[in-house]
Amino acid sequence: MSLLKVAVQKSGRLSEDSLKLFNECGIKFNNGAKKLKAQSHNFPIEFLFLRDDDIPGYVEDGIADIGIVGQNVHEEYGKDIEVVKYLGFSKCRLSLAIPREDSYTDVTYFEGKNLATSYPVILKKFLDEKGVKADVHEISGSVEIAPGIGLAEGICDIVSSGSTLLSNGLKEVETVMKSEAVMVASKSLSTDKKNILNQLIFRINAVLEGKNKKYVLLNAPNDSIDKIIDLLPGMRSPTVLPLAEKGWSSIHSVISEDDFWENIEKLREAGAEGVLVVPIEKMIK
Repeated sequence: MSLLKVAVQKSGRLSEDSLKLFNECGIKFNNGAKKLKAQSHNFPIEFLFLRDDDIPGYVEDGIADIGIVGQNVHEEYGKDIEVVKYLGFSKCRLSLAIPREDSYTDVTYFEGKNLATSYPVILKKFLDEKGVKADVHEISGSVEIAPGIGLAEGICDIVSSGSTLLSNGLKEVETVMKSEAVMVASKSLSTDKKNILNQLIFRINAVLEGKNKKYVLLNAPNDSIDKIIDLLPGMRSPTVLPLAEKGWSSIHSVISEDDFWENIEKLREAGAEGVLVVPIEKMIK
């Protein structure tokens, strides 16, 4: 049977989040310490642990069938591969930053200035779209020190919390692009491997659909059911079951956690009692 070869970053937050997702999909494997390959014993998949910058090229060359990378890495390297799934984790942004003491109005600030970045392709495209001409210098690692050592007047780098910028006397002034983890695939997968990929995406969809969703159970007087159902739309519609006590029913529904907290007071005002909120591990539509 064919094995689907999956390239995953060998270390770091993206690696941890990717392996957690596969584990939540019920795919078991043992990657051990510093192993470069690992095969699942309950799903036809083999993991290759690689540098994130190398993953798009390995997928394009067919060494790996699919890979998980940051959207920023995919767009920077521009390999002939396709995004088959946006994964919703490892979110960050690629932003422009300048010395904290400098005044900033708009992107024309960068006209004629030197900018340091590890993402020259994305940055040049952004500047071209804005009609700004600047000198872009590609450097790898520690981009944030470039202004302090006189290499550049500004930088373009990945930002999550912004704490690294602050500790280096910089401030974020412009978002170039927002990024998240994406699953990329070779355009020349065999039929067998496409079928395995479809099975994998089915499992991933089930896991991601359950994220931030809650199963809500509550009791309510029958004359409040219509009002409560309006607040708990459910996947299709809520389930309503009669209680042993006449005139009361139990209402079951699935709702996003944000919607629940927005509506909890309205639910109570409508007569809801004994509200139970349960996390959802997986959800299949």
